Amino acid sequence: MQLQQVIIAHKANDSSSQRCAEKCARQLENRGCKVLVGPSGPKDNPFPVFLASVTRPIDLAIILGGDGTALTAARWLASDAVPILAVNIGGHLGFLTESIEEFTDTEQVWERLLSDRFAVQRRMMLQATVFEGSRSNLEPMSDRFLALNEMCVKPASADRMITSILEMEIDGEVVDQYQGDGLLVATPTGSTCYTVAANGPIIHPGMEAIVVTPICPLSLSSRPIVLPPGCVVSIWPLADQDLSTKLWMDGVLATSIWPGQRVDIRMAECQAEFIILRENYSYYQTLQEKLQWAGARVRFNNHHRN
Repeated sequence: MQLQQVIIAHKANDSSSQRCAEKCARQLENRGCKVLVGPSGPKDNPFPVFLASVTRPIDLAIILGGDGTALTAARWLASDAVPILAVNIGGHLGFLTESIEEFTDTEQVWERLLSDRFAVQRRMMLQATVFEGSRSNLEPMSDRFLALNEMCVKPASADRMITSILEMEIDGEVVDQYQGDGLLVATPTGSTCYTVAANGPIIHPGMEAIVVTPICPLSLSSRPIVLPPGCVVSIWPLADQDLSTKLWMDGVLATSIWPGQRVDIRMAECQAEFIILRENYSYYQTLQEKLQWAGARVRFNNHHRN
């Protein structure tokens, strides 16, 4: 890897991640690297400025924060195949990030990156587009929206808990109608986020699959379904008298969906690229740590392991 053009995004209003970002910027500039630094948060988005300001391809994006900061970076940088080094500084769960222990000696990290002593984990993403009218109309009504965790179709209202009625098609075939809080269409990466909270399955991020999970459905027969990555999931809002149905990408509002419109969700053409520094990285260990899996309450001696 070269380190000639690097961008650094730190969690907004977090002093520890900002101090770390400033330290990293100084060290990289001393190595002759051009660095752009900015805060990332609900009211701060540095990535459009980053992408418009660079004069050469971005070699590395250093993301200092939690999973939310990493998700924002992935949505903006995946299309340009920018590798992301995400470090959990000021975050909470940290599914997508390296631990701060791996980033203590930053000078050693730069040496490892320059000598290619790291792994790259590529994660599937989803893209969504809104269309008007019948399926014969192939002219999109919206931009292309990207998500690393999930696309969510559900209503939003300031003063009511609205029940949505949604019809789902898979590859043009009507599969079911859902009445409840909404629908989640997730990647394997997103299966351990909103999807698992809605009783969906956990899927290894090394797989390519699409998971559709109803959110609090008003029918016991409405179950999660796992689809091949080549499927197109189309969702139509029905009986939306309040005009409140929204499309959300990784928990961020993408656009409104009006009656007579549908949103098509499919596997994105791009992938998010995350740098792994841990030499003993294990997805299953991550599950044990982040989900606090304790195992059986009764302890057994595994003599066959001796």
